[in-house]
Amino acid sequence: MLGPNGAGKTTTVEILECLRQLTSGEVRVLGMDVNKEANKIKRRIGVLPQDFNAFDLLTVKENIEFFGGMYDRSLDPDELIDAVDLREKRDEYFKNLSGGLKQRVGVAISMVNDPDIVFLDEPTTGLDPKARRDVWGVIQSLREKGKTVILTTHYMEEAEVLSDRVGIIDHGRFIAFGTPREIVEKHGTGSRCIISNCDERCLTALRGQWPSAEKNNGEIVIRLESKNSLPEIIYTLDRSGGNYEQIQVTRPTLEDVFLSLTGKKLMSEEVEPTGKKRKKRKKGAK
Repeated sequence: MLGPNGAGKTTTVEILECLRQLTSGEVRVLGMDVNKEANKIKRRIGVLPQDFNAFDLLTVKENIEFFGGMYDRSLDPDELIDAVDLREKRDEYFKNLSGGLKQRVGVAISMVNDPDIVFLDEPTTGLDPKARRDVWGVIQSLREKGKTVILTTHYMEEAEVLSDRVGIIDHGRFIAFGTPREIVEKHGTGSRCIISNCDERCLTALRGQWPSAEKNNGEIVIRLESKNSLPEIIYTLDRSGGNYEQIQVTRPTLEDVFLSLTGKKLMSEEVEPTGKKRKKRKKGAK
C-alpha cells in the first residue's frame, strides 16, 4: 500500500488487523468477517505496528519468547532469530540495538505465531539507508518463504523493490492497483526525451517540429510518440546549429504515475548523522 502520510494506510491495516472498527462496508481476512471472527483472524496474522517497541531490559531472545507465550503455538525463538539474521545479537538487551536491528526484532515477533499474513506498517520509517535495505532483505526472505506480506510505505523505491502488487491510496481510496509495471503502463504518460542546456537556436528548431516541447529548469522535455521520434529529434538538433549538453530518454516511473494521479509527491524522512529524525518535503510536495 503506497501513499502519502494521512492517505489512510494505517487506518486500513488496523481494520484488517481487527484493531479498529470499520464504519461502513464489509471486510474479510482469510475469508473471515473482521466484526464476527476477530479472535480467529488474530491467531493467523502477524503484525509489526508503525510505532513498534519491545521491552528494553529483555534480550532479543527473551522478547521473542515473551510474545510467543501469548499464542497456543509459536515458532522456536532461535529459528526466528536466524531468519532475521540476529544470531550475534541474540543475548543483547533490546535498548542497546540500533533502529534497524530493533525493526528486525519486530519482524521476528510478527512471525512468532507462524502467521498466514504478515502486516508491516511503514517498517523502515526513520531508518538510515543501510538499515532500511537490511530490513528490505528480511522482508524479501519472508516472501521467499511463501508468506503473504502486506506492507505500507511512503517510500517509492521501497514499493518498487519489494512489491509483487501495489495499491496506491489517496484520501482513503485506492486509485490504482496492479503490479508496478501494470500501473506504469496503464497510467504512465509514455517515454520522454530530455535535452539539457539547450540554447535558443535548438529550442526554436525543436518547437517548430514539436510545439508541445516544454522547457523546465534549463531542460527541454519532449514526449516520444513513437520509436522514430528520437532520430528525428537528433536530426533537428543537428540542423539547428545550436548547442546542447546531452540527450536522455526516460520511461515513466511509479513516482511519475503517483504524481500524475495524486498531484503531489511523497514526503521523505531523512536521518541526520546525530541519529535524530528530521522531516523533509520533496520539492513539489503539498
